[in-house]
Amino acid sequence: MSGDLKWNKIMGAGLATAFAVLALQQVSGAIYAPEEAEKMGYFIDVPEEAEAGAAEAVLPPDWGTLLPVADLAAGEAAYARCASCHTIDAGGANGIGPNLYGVVGRGVGAHPGFAFSEAMVAHRSVDPTWSLDALDQFINAPARYVDGTKMSFAGLRDTTARVNLIAYLRSQGSEGFPIPAPDPARQPAAAAPAEGAVAAEGADAAGVDPNAAATQAGDVAAPAADNAPAA
Repeated sequence: MSGDLKWNKIMGAGLATAFAVLALQQVSGAIYAPEEAEKMGYFIDVPEEAEAGAAEAVLPPDWGTLLPVADLAAGEAAYARCASCHTIDAGGANGIGPNLYGVVGRGVGAHPGFAFSEAMVAHRSVDPTWSLDALDQFINAPARYVDGTKMSFAGLRDTTARVNLIAYLRSQGSEGFPIPAPDPARQPAAAAPAEGAVAAEGADAAGVDPNAAATQAGDVAAPAADNAPAA
């Protein structure tokens, strides 16, 4: 009988302890419950992207200015990325990609002995020949410019590197491809609104003849020339 009482006391003590722990948790939770702050302690003002102004316009390269001073050695170094798929020597064999000797000005998807993708053949309707602009856009992002191309190269995003590479390609069998005249519409100043236009608007608001204001400001606006070679 005494043994039964002993175990009853032990079990009772265990239950009492468990209840005490649960009760303590409930009481401490009620006392120390965190309160949500009405407002942030530190406010970080992050301006919207729109407040920073519109993205700067990206102009195509001004070939007439850039090609004559391009770094052919740097272009040859950049071509090393292409050498695993393309040869560039005169009469060189096609590899994974077509031989690139004389590629500047050559017909798109038209090199003898190479099986071009349907996407590249179809692209002839956009670019009949590999003009400077066409090469620039294709090398920048091949899959984006010719959707469905088999060329797996991710692209060369740096404009200076692309200009140097294209200058090197031109030096390999395409020396006769004409370099266009410098085009002011492709130069950096053409990407921003002319100061003369702003001055003219301000003069008009003040009651001054806008034509006279534009003349004084030296407003220059030349249409962009089409530098792509004839097909």
